[in-house]
Amino acid sequence: MTSGENLGAYGAGLMLGLGLIVAIGAQNAFVLRQGLRREHVLPVCLVCALSDAALISVGVAGFGAIIAGLPWLEPVMRYGGAAFLLFYAARSLLSALRSGGSLNPAEEAGLGLGATLLTCLAFTWLNPHVYLDTVVLLGSISTQYDGHKVNFALGAMSASFLFFFALGYGARLLRPLFAKPAAWRVLDGLIAVMMTLIALDLVVG
Repeated sequence: MTSGENLGAYGAGLMLGLGLIVAIGAQNAFVLRQGLRREHVLPVCLVCALSDAALISVGVAGFGAIIAGLPWLEPVMRYGGAAFLLFYAARSLLSALRSGGSLNPAEEAGLGLGATLLTCLAFTWLNPHVYLDTVVLLGSISTQYDGHKVNFALGAMSASFLFFFALGYGARLLRPLFAKPAAWRVLDGLIAVMMTLIALDLVVG
């Protein structure tokens, strides 16, 4: 086992992890919004990244086959996730329709830490796609790095930490734009549409 092989496995996991996670989704939109509001950014980023790390560990350890062997789990996750996304879509739509002043992040009262983390966990663990990406896909590909699975897994985990912290803390660069209530209306409206489309995709797909 050479350092070059270890580094290659780590790099493969890192690149694949970034490729899977960068796509805009419900979880990423939630992290972005928390970053813009500067509310509970550190715990939210940690919850997302640690959740990914746990799922990647499960996949690389070979439990993807166990999940695939539980046929009842997939529909439960699919419809439960869709219901949650539709609820959050309605919440975002109501926020977009409010008056301009209530959309000012300096004036609007946000969720408490507990409620925020529960919402974050729901976005992560009620999304069937996250299991496909982390447990099944990454777990399957890790078999190509026999003897270097740990390095592959660490690379994929690093991708999650890098992405979520960059998204959460990098969002503050957009704060001048979102100082305008209209920008918050647009963001909440887009989030409502995106959540609805993802929910419909879960149900129809």
